[in-house]
Amino acid sequence: MPFQYLTNFPLDDAVQTYLDALSTRGLTYKTEKIPIGLALGRITARAVYAKISAPHYNACAMDGIALDARLTFGATETTPARLNEGDFVRVDTGDPLPAGCDSVVMIEDVIAEDGQVSLYAAAAPWQHVRQIGEDISAGDMILPSFTEITPAALGAMLAAGVLKLEVVKLPVVGIIPTGDEIVPPSEHPGEGDIIEFNSTIFSGMLTQWGCLPKVYPIVKDNLAAIEETLRNAVDECDAVILNAGSSAGSEDYSAQAMRGIGEVVLHGIAIKPGKPAVLGLAQASTQGGLVPVLGVPGYPVSGILVLEHVFKPVLEQLTCLPHVEIQHTQAVVSRRLNSPLKYREFVRARLGLVNGKTVAVPLNRGAGVVSSFVKADGIIDIPQDMEGYEAGQSVNVRLLHSLDEIARMLVITGSHDPLLDELADIMRRTWRDSLVASSHVGSMGGIMAVKRGEAHLGGIHLLDEASGTYNVPYLKKYFPDGGVVLVECVERVQGLMVAPGNPKGIRGFADLPRLSYVNRQKGSGTRILCDYLARENKIDPGQVQGYEREEFTHTAVAAAVASGTADAGMGILSAARIYGLTFIPICPEQYDLLIAEDALELEAVQRLLQVLKGPEFAQRLEKLGGYTLDKPGEVRKWN
Repeated sequence: MPFQYLTNFPLDDAVQTYLDALSTRGLTYKTEKIPIGLALGRITARAVYAKISAPHYNACAMDGIALDARLTFGATETTPARLNEGDFVRVDTGDPLPAGCDSVVMIEDVIAEDGQVSLYAAAAPWQHVRQIGEDISAGDMILPSFTEITPAALGAMLAAGVLKLEVVKLPVVGIIPTGDEIVPPSEHPGEGDIIEFNSTIFSGMLTQWGCLPKVYPIVKDNLAAIEETLRNAVDECDAVILNAGSSAGSEDYSAQAMRGIGEVVLHGIAIKPGKPAVLGLAQASTQGGLVPVLGVPGYPVSGILVLEHVFKPVLEQLTCLPHVEIQHTQAVVSRRLNSPLKYREFVRARLGLVNGKTVAVPLNRGAGVVSSFVKADGIIDIPQDMEGYEAGQSVNVRLLHSLDEIARMLVITGSHDPLLDELADIMRRTWRDSLVASSHVGSMGGIMAVKRGEAHLGGIHLLDEASGTYNVPYLKKYFPDGGVVLVECVERVQGLMVAPGNPKGIRGFADLPRLSYVNRQKGSGTRILCDYLARENKIDPGQVQGYEREEFTHTAVAAAVASGTADAGMGILSAARIYGLTFIPICPEQYDLLIAEDALELEAVQRLLQVLKGPEFAQRLEKLGGYTLDKPGEVRKWN
């Protein structure tokens, strides 16, 4: 097949094309013989047959006496059979059946009388005897080909005299990280260094899929070096993943290296993220056999998706593990999702059951945002040639967690504050089955999510300029007929986070025009406060460098200031402390929890309220700093 450079193959077509190319060139699994003690969880390479019968002798199945059953014929309650010591043999369970005997009588039915034993019921031939081959007969098939070996199967094989067996060899999959800027994991990476953690993610995935990962040292962006390492890996492994360098940049060498030692089947798949994937193959020069080679983009989310959707079907050909159908469900998307028509897009999402419907809250879509995979409960699948979904539309979601877990999920959508994470952690430590999905979309986003029935509760801190009060005026506006309750959480201080020691001598919000700034997103309580303070101080936002630069959390703002890309940003003391920043207090505000009335009695909500009032939460807030607890958990009247 000719080389395809950055094509735009639909995903399903790309996978099938790749599988067909590998199949026609002879891709197949390998086998090995191993001791039975190492076989748990392995896959049989061929049918396993019994070498001996089980049991392999006629065995007594009870403690008692063994005898010829004819000696007991006619025995009844009134005319018992009386036997002398020479008429029977005393036996224990598992003993071989003595010669001349065809029956065992349980010891409980044997009555000793006057030097004899009396039996008040006749014994049947072969009663309480495990005859040869009762369980397994020599020559019986114990397991068919391509079957996972369970603990019970291990016992059956040992009983049948099978001490070694042929299994599918665990394929060794090489992982080659590349890039001039890539460095091994470190607590103190230098500026411009990118920590190499993709190989750890990929190794975990491969292990779960029944493979043995082999990680090679980082290779710099040099075509000859990459090609040499790739050639060695092809000779040493059953499949190879070449990480990074799969795009079309001047130092993207994956496709060239693959062509240098083998063949590129196609380059470019119509998915987002993951488009630049390179699907190739090579022939091992030492051990023989075809080796699939996959080039994946450097962004971790892209790599994860390409491995799951493209490489996992290939590896199933090498492991012979049964294909497990991916579970899907329908959910209501919480906000508008735009998508390019050229690609099939996969969007990570939090899921929860609210008012009887499954709600999908999209997470950060960046291909480098690996934390979104940690938080995700599912993947929204947006088909190619579709522009996306409107809020409230039904979407197809691939499940990463079970429906039972999702049904137990407490969905919190609203303003960001680290205290929500602390609440969730205390709940998890107190009740192991507690699950919390927290999404940071700002206070107005929280109000609208609760209003649409897409969240159980949300954190809000919204200043009403006319009255100077927090939250209640907004509830009167958006919930005139009720349906929600406002639960008091904390009073906290908002202020400017600036570089340690405040080298620019910043005194307050009025200094913004001479600074570079990082803001929160529109609709967040902090942004509303910033806009109010700008008007109060007669500041034109258009004259403030970075005023339109938006982040979605207090910690993201703090990180921007700590990195030196902004002189200041509005946030809370706990975020400033995390990054060692100087904090300039501006004003106190009320941060409350808006809870849907019909969710108030849910067990998960009651647990949260219990933690909110507890001593451990108060201790954690004190450690974070900048919070005041007055009446946490108290329902505030507003209508």
